[in-house]
Amino acid sequence: MASSPQKTLPPEGETGYIHIGDVTTEAGATIPDVTVAFERWGRLNEDGSNVIVLEHALTGDAHASGPVTDDHPTAGWWNGIIGSGRALDTDRYLIICTNVLGGCQGTTGPSSPHPEDGKPWGSRFPAISVRDIVTAERAALRELGITHLQAVIGGSLGGARALEWSLMYPNDVGRALVMCVGARASAWQIGIQSAQIQFIESDPEWHGGDYYELGTAPVRGLGFARRIAHLTYRGELELDDRFGASAQPGENPLGAMRGEGRFQVESYLDHQAEKLACRFDAGSYVTLTDALNRHDIGRGRGGMNDALAASIVPTLIVGVDTDILYPIHQQEHLARNLGNCLGLETITSAVGHDGFLTEFERVDSIVRGFVEGIGAWGLGLRDWA
Repeated sequence: MASSPQKTLPPEGETGYIHIGDVTTEAGATIPDVTVAFERWGRLNEDGSNVIVLEHALTGDAHASGPVTDDHPTAGWWNGIIGSGRALDTDRYLIICTNVLGGCQGTTGPSSPHPEDGKPWGSRFPAISVRDIVTAERAALRELGITHLQAVIGGSLGGARALEWSLMYPNDVGRALVMCVGARASAWQIGIQSAQIQFIESDPEWHGGDYYELGTAPVRGLGFARRIAHLTYRGELELDDRFGASAQPGENPLGAMRGEGRFQVESYLDHQAEKLACRFDAGSYVTLTDALNRHDIGRGRGGMNDALAASIVPTLIVGVDTDILYPIHQQEHLARNLGNCLGLETITSAVGHDGFLTEFERVDSIVRGFVEGIGAWGLGLRDWA
């Protein structure tokens, strides 16, 4: 270790900031004076060997554990998994969660001040890839003196980051837990995600991405994007069980004129759109969604299967059986082809993609087994099909 990280870590559950200098993207752009926001739980041991890094999903942030506060408008996205005696045991491990490059919760992104003039980056912020996000995160950890990870864990966009960690820096990572993602973005994923970007960019308040100083924001476009995205995060069975074709109380969607009322599911999606607009920046949504479109572990590595076969980091794959955004066959493909696969765990849930966030007991069991290195994984999946 270059220094003693414990001296530079913020109190548990509070945001810390690391300045990492310039980041050069995979496509050749330079982002100067990058800051990475992070939170931590637990303490570093003497030899620095007990660090577990958590990777959040698209609209998540570094607040993986903790209550709603003035600084945190939402509760921790993995509450109950992190803490003393929990699956991610803070008596044994230092848990770190960073906010992604391009985000809007403390890490440099489109809404951050540009170092040249102090105005928001806006349209000047370059396109980034999942690899660029991992590059920035690794630089931040090294600024803290952390050079080795006991494990890296993530789902969805976080799963793509965990997978890239294992391929980009295999000597830095002890093991990886990759949840609800594939080896690359499929045509369907690119299509549905590009449509979300177009909703935002078609909003008159978008102004080419330079809306920050105008006193307005493309909230309507962001809301449309969120409605479509949320339908891919949840399962068809769950939504139908919750709402069916029922009308929103006090409204009549079957009136003489269309638009006189809403179905319950419409009201639910409206609520999800409003919640996101209150806490998330449209510019970051566009940037990170585009990064997901660029996700392809085979790029520059001889293709997907060659890249997976060359992986040396012990990796556990997890999928949700009703996931329509990253269908289970994508996790089966990862498990069949990874060079050092610990196995494939399936979460059975009506919820769909968000099952890795909502199915607490099953996820807790998987994470505990992964961290402890127990379970029926050790032989790998070379004969699994």
